[in-house]
Amino acid sequence: MPPISKETTRMLKRIFQFIVLALLVLVAAVAINTWRKGSRQLQVAPLAPVAIDEAAAAERLAQAVRLKTVSSATDATLNQDQFEALHALLQKQFPKLHATLQRETVNGLSLLYTWPGKDPKAKAILLMAHQDVVPIAPGTEGDWQEPPFAGVVKDGYIWGRGSWDDKGNLLSQMEAVENLIASGWQPPRTIYLAYGADEEVSGHRGAAKIAELLKSRGVQLDFVLDEGLLVLDGVMPGLKKPAALIGVAEKGYMSVALEASATPGHSSMPPKAGTSAIAMMAAALNALENHQMPAAIRGVAGEMFDVLAPEMGGFSRVALSNLWLFGPIVQKQLESADSTNAMLRTTTALTIVNAGNKDNVLPGRADATVNFRILPGDTRDGVMQHVSSVVGQVAPPEHFKVSMLPGAKEASKVAPTGSAQYRVLNQTIREIFPDALVAPGLMVAATDSVHYEPLSDHIFKFSAVRANSEDLKRFHGTNERLSVKGYADAIRFYQRLITQLQATG
Repeated sequence: MPPISKETTRMLKRIFQFIVLALLVLVAAVAINTWRKGSRQLQVAPLAPVAIDEAAAAERLAQAVRLKTVSSATDATLNQDQFEALHALLQKQFPKLHATLQRETVNGLSLLYTWPGKDPKAKAILLMAHQDVVPIAPGTEGDWQEPPFAGVVKDGYIWGRGSWDDKGNLLSQMEAVENLIASGWQPPRTIYLAYGADEEVSGHRGAAKIAELLKSRGVQLDFVLDEGLLVLDGVMPGLKKPAALIGVAEKGYMSVALEASATPGHSSMPPKAGTSAIAMMAAALNALENHQMPAAIRGVAGEMFDVLAPEMGGFSRVALSNLWLFGPIVQKQLESADSTNAMLRTTTALTIVNAGNKDNVLPGRADATVNFRILPGDTRDGVMQHVSSVVGQVAPPEHFKVSMLPGAKEASKVAPTGSAQYRVLNQTIREIFPDALVAPGLMVAATDSVHYEPLSDHIFKFSAVRANSEDLKRFHGTNERLSVKGYADAIRFYQRLITQLQATG
């Protein structure tokens, strides 16, 4: 090997020095950028807790839980007696509210309350919840620690279906209004309470009709709050403190029907591999699952991580504060978890497959349904183009049909986080939950609030409920419950919010 010349040595030294310098500059840039991104949390003095008769409030909620207000998408009268019993119970439990507010029954079972404000010209406020609950999964009744509709208060919890979703929100709002009326407080501007009876099956009979009624009266809403994201404790990776996430947008909903057709025949003489109806459907579904719509840390998710980054420790703070450098690493990690992956992309879920009815017959048709939850920024048309493109690469178009099913809806508008309305909600959360960090978030499930979009630009989805990873499994699941102390905090939250919101109009 020939000796290295002095010129080559000098050149290698200069390259090495350049690399070291570049690394030092990069490290300095990362450090400075991390340091410059200080906390974006509002500095708010915690409030002294308002006195609440926790035991009495818990018992009132438990009584409401005992009513089986399970809704149906096809039968508007299912459990009508239970809904009417709930209406009567609320009237009995909250006499001051019912003596002061106007109550209207909308489209049979949904309720609209109006608390007139002193200034009829000021934009109104709307607080939402829903009366209906999801059914108990067949065969799981025996898995409940307490019977699902017993409405038991035990071990510091109100147990039963609906205690959390969503009678807890409904009754805590009523508790707050009842307390304010008892104190002599009067709203400067009108407050509406809207309680649909079919949220769990789309809200078209309830919330949609209430929204239409308000629109027909020329109502414009300054602020809307519905159920939504929570005060998450120990759920957000990299955060030691709880994170109170305010839903500022909601994903859209869309299901696509796939139909593969082929010549039926006897299983003893199968066609060439990949050409049967089942094989083509399997290839299409596999392709859709493996080639999903692109993910990115942008929009609501981008803002959420930007707000939370300064509150994190170690490499999490460095990485989220410098996505220009660590973006691909962070995104890959977020995509690996179902909950965070759903924040980054329009998700693809294979939900229904049907084909064949006899073991020795090749079916002439295979059907499947794929559900998409549409990220703000994506569209239904974009999803259809994606499906057609992906399926078209693995299945012959003459044997395949793709169609959008009824009930699809675009992603919601994004409520501005720089508004006075968001700030009041942020401040109230910080006052009631002083240990929690507040950030905007994306609601990946559906709520009734989308029906009110024509009436307001400030629609938020937040439930004043603390939850850890174990609690989240109870949502729509077995052993649903709400802590008595947590329920009292929800009452305090609504009581404070109502009075504070009067200043934003």
